Amino acid sequence: MIGEPELDAAWETDHAARPAEELAPREREAGGPGARRPWLWALGGAAIASAVWACGLYALGDRLAAPELSYRATENLCQDFEARALSKIGGNLHRYRPMNQQNDHPAVRGAICVLQDGETTSTLRVRAQVDLHKKTDPAAEFDVPSLWLAAEIGAGRTEAVQGLGERAVLLVAPGDAVVQLKVLDGGAVFTIEAFGTGSTGNTPADTAALQAAMVEDARALLAALKK
Repeated sequence: MIGEPELDAAWETDHAARPAEELAPREREAGGPGARRPWLWALGGAAIASAVWACGLYALGDRLAAPELSYRATENLCQDFEARALSKIGGNLHRYRPMNQQNDHPAVRGAICVLQDGETTSTLRVRAQVDLHKKTDPAAEFDVPSLWLAAEIGAGRTEAVQGLGERAVLLVAPGDAVVQLKVLDGGAVFTIEAFGTGSTGNTPADTAALQAAMVEDARALLAALKK
């Protein structure tokens, strides 16, 4: 989305107006063929600026409009996010007091659910998040990596996932310590992260199986929240 500094930037013409000294004497005489009234220049500039402004807003119309939301808000994400495939890897993730939180902001309706496979000691911890963007399209920011994730685990490796939402991408941290799946569909962004919490910090499963389980559970979550 273009910010105010860009929209407010001064327009510059390609060629500067000729100084008055370059005009022929007859053109500088009042009423002469080369005479240009200052107010005519002002009107012309205003008209051009207005036309360009209108064209710019028309071109940006899709990006300025509220994004399409085809998913309902969840009142309890831990109920909607069943994590059946991941539970086959880490055990029953809903057994030990799931942590659930919602936030309804005018711009974004968010929900988070944290699941783990043990009450005090866990080998797998899963965090699911749903953000419904009500004001601006999240597509432009979708590929920006999570700041905390980059700081904690480095760049990692990414790969696209086909057939899930409009766009989906998997990020695997160095050492497989964290696997993140992000899905974009209209104004909705779904995120699922799996953390290894054992002594080595690695996820307790073969990474390919873990990724497949995350994709399966993400697909089920999208279906559960679909309007």
